[in-house]
Amino acid sequence: MIKDAATANQHQFWRDPSLPFIEARAVQDGRRVCYEKHSHPQFSIGAITGGHSTYINQRQQQLACRGTLVLMNPEEVHACNPIDDQPWSYLMFYVDNDWLQQQQEEAGLGTHFRPFDTTASRDPYLYQGLCRLYRQLALSLPEPMAREEACYRFFRLLLGRLTPAQWDDRPPAHLERAAELIRDEYTRPVTLAELAKVAGITPSHLVRSFARHYGMTPHAYLLDRRIRHAKQLLRRDTPLAEVALGCGFADQAHFQHHFKRRVATTPGCYRQSLTTPTR
Repeated sequence: MIKDAATANQHQFWRDPSLPFIEARAVQDGRRVCYEKHSHPQFSIGAITGGHSTYINQRQQQLACRGTLVLMNPEEVHACNPIDDQPWSYLMFYVDNDWLQQQQEEAGLGTHFRPFDTTASRDPYLYQGLCRLYRQLALSLPEPMAREEACYRFFRLLLGRLTPAQWDDRPPAHLERAAELIRDEYTRPVTLAELAKVAGITPSHLVRSFARHYGMTPHAYLLDRRIRHAKQLLRRDTPLAEVALGCGFADQAHFQHHFKRRVATTPGCYRQSLTTPTR
């Protein structure tokens, strides 16, 4: 298990090269790793293991406490933060969409990835199963085959108890054109005027409509894309200064500030977690 000196026993990453479809992290004191609204390209699921927090999913806001599972579909904007600086802890898993879609297909749920309509669950079997999966992956199972089998067992349980729904919540085409421009040009300073022109609406209308459909403003969406790209560059061991400039940030300090607010760790700690053996 990786332990960074600055967050020893507080914030731990787990990954295994033999299981590239899943990553995990364990946070012992969530007060030290607060998040701004953000999204992930992959499906995410977590277990609140202690304390209370406010869980914001772009579809709703609710209280999450020990025993709660939180689920985030790919690209779903969310945040989960402590209440009144009270201690809280949690586990998080990030699952490759293609791998999960294959499990859905084998379970008879169709040939395309189906999102979950549940944002949170108090199912005790799923909660215990996810906590057990973390222990098996990070602590107890030495053989890759056994760890892989544990993944299959849990996600088959998940699909059996929380069957994904068939629902379509895609934004309108004119807003998607603006979002696509951000996704294509996030390394440069895109302006609201450009986005409004592409969408065919006024800048003020764009800001309101974009936030309503994507769960964040155009600028926050731009920063989110930059941080995603930064994580890819960090995986290639790119120097931090190059990552900052390559992602469109003014300097390394600006980059580090926004990275920590969305990933809840510094770029250096994140890169160390990628390059240090986990077991």
